[in-house]
Amino acid sequence: MSATEQTEARPRGTRLPRRARRAQLLGAAQEVFVAQGYHAAAMDDIADRAGVSKPVLYQHFPGKLELYLALLDQHCEALVQAVREALDSTHDNKQRIAATMDAYFDYVEHEGGAFRLVFESDLTNEPAVRERVDQVALDCAKLVSPLISEDADLPGEQAMLLAVSLCGMAQVTARHWLGSDRAIPREVAKNLTASLAWRGIAGFPMQQH
Repeated sequence: MSATEQTEARPRGTRLPRRARRAQLLGAAQEVFVAQGYHAAAMDDIADRAGVSKPVLYQHFPGKLELYLALLDQHCEALVQAVREALDSTHDNKQRIAATMDAYFDYVEHEGGAFRLVFESDLTNEPAVRERVDQVALDCAKLVSPLISEDADLPGEQAMLLAVSLCGMAQVTARHWLGSDRAIPREVAKNLTASLAWRGIAGFPMQQH
C-alpha cells in the first residue's frame, strides 16, 4: 500500500505517536503543496488529506509557512545526502560524477514531486525559503568541489565555481528529462550528462591556475 493509500485509509482521529503523526502530516502536506503550490494550498486541505482535524495539524505546526519549511528542510537534506552517498560510492572520480548525476535523476523521479518544492517553489520571495534553496545548491557544490579540485588541479574558488555549474547542470537536465516524459531512458540520459560533465573537467590542464 502506498503512502497516499495509507493516508486515505486511516480513519480520522486515529492516535499515532508524535513522530509518526508528524511524518504523516508532512506526507499529506507534500501532496497538497506539490499539487497546488504554496499560495493555493490551505491548512484545511492538508488536514483533510491527512485525515486529522485542523487543531491536530496546528499542534505540530503553528502555521502554513512553518509546515512548508519543515518539508523543505526534509527534502533539501535528502538531496544533500543522496549526493554525499553518490560521492562515497566509489574512489573513481569519473564514476563519482556519473553517480552524482544519477542522484539528481533519482531525486526528481522518486521524491513524490518534492523536487518541485526545492527547485520550482512559488515562494522564493520568502527569505527563509530562498535561504534554504540557495543553501542546498551550495551544500551539494561543496561536496563536489574537492573532486574537481583534485582531478583538475584547480584552486578552491575555481573548483567551487565549476562545482556549482556541474550541480546546476545536473538538476536542470534531470528536470528537463522528467518534463519530457522520460523520452530518453534514464540510464542513457544520465550517461550523456555525466559524459559532458566529465569531459569538461578532464579538459582542464593539470597545472592550470
